Amino acid sequence: MIRNASSALIPLREAANLLSGAAAPVAPATVTLAAALGRVAAGVVIARSAVPAGLTAMRDGFAVEAASVGGASAYAPIFLGRPPPWVEAGQPLPSGTDAVLPPEGFLDGMVVADIAPREGVFGTGDDVAGSERLIEAGTRIEPLHLLVLEAVGLTAVDVRQPLLRVVTAGATGLDTVSPLLGRLIARAGAATEAVRVQGVRDIAEALRGGTADAVLVIGGSGFGRSDHSAAALALAGEVRAHGIAMRPGETTAVGSAAGKPVLLVPGRPEAALAAFLALGRPLIARLAGAQESLPRRQVLLRKIVSSIGLSEVVFVRSGPDGVEPLGGAGLPLSRLVQANGIVVVEPDSEGFRAGEEVEVWAL
Repeated sequence: MIRNASSALIPLREAANLLSGAAAPVAPATVTLAAALGRVAAGVVIARSAVPAGLTAMRDGFAVEAASVGGASAYAPIFLGRPPPWVEAGQPLPSGTDAVLPPEGFLDGMVVADIAPREGVFGTGDDVAGSERLIEAGTRIEPLHLLVLEAVGLTAVDVRQPLLRVVTAGATGLDTVSPLLGRLIARAGAATEAVRVQGVRDIAEALRGGTADAVLVIGGSGFGRSDHSAAALALAGEVRAHGIAMRPGETTAVGSAAGKPVLLVPGRPEAALAAFLALGRPLIARLAGAQESLPRRQVLLRKIVSSIGLSEVVFVRSGPDGVEPLGGAGLPLSRLVQANGIVVVEPDSEGFRAGEEVEVWAL
């Protein structure tokens, strides 16, 4: 029986399980709202009180009791002994009032416009009901979440924020990959500590050191004479798989050191990015206790051809008419920069036809 080249490589799904299958969410930490942006909520956040707490002006105008001035018009004005109290939008209504008359509705001591109860008014709990669930556990906290948390008077929230040690191995020239992955790690809800080392023993020490929850090693994952990352992982801990049936990123490796998951990715940008998206980002989600993100389905504008036996990561550009494949292994930076998503072709598939719907994972 003839075996293809990918038969010696471990399947991507198996590698993902070896890397993060035993990973557990990190302990929650309480942070200020400003520090919570982009982090993952550790538990359900519930409103402690209703917003607004009572009748509140929706607009600027005169606070009135609607029943006492109902039916007023320019032809049948209602005279008041004194001007009704003026309120600004967002202010609570004075006792005994239940509506806000617009400024033009009161002229020369007379109400000249009809108004109904609760007109121009927010009622108790109209924005947020008391005990309402505001954020579910595992939700990434976005700016609109902070808006409602501030509105209900919260100043802090419990989040899970994994710490990743990012080890750049052997790079002596301009390093563009580490900053890229560092930004993607932050977007995924984790913090980073960066280390740059060379040589087997120094890389091994970097793998064992620190207090991070996981380690990402960039570069040196291949089988060349100057590639030391896998040997360093073997020295520091355990190599569980070296060589993944994925393209780009065949030389990716997974393992553990000092009780922490370790992911080794190639130094080439598109290969490092593919390996991080396929293996690193799911690991961060597991450590953060994040809700599973789902792909969107889009129509493929051009066909994708793939090799049987490999999980093919294809970078794509989504537009209003569908998704355009840009390429995978060896993709030039000038085209990689156009990507805003990926399509993963399963190893038992030869690709997709133009016009077919595919699952697109956002970058």
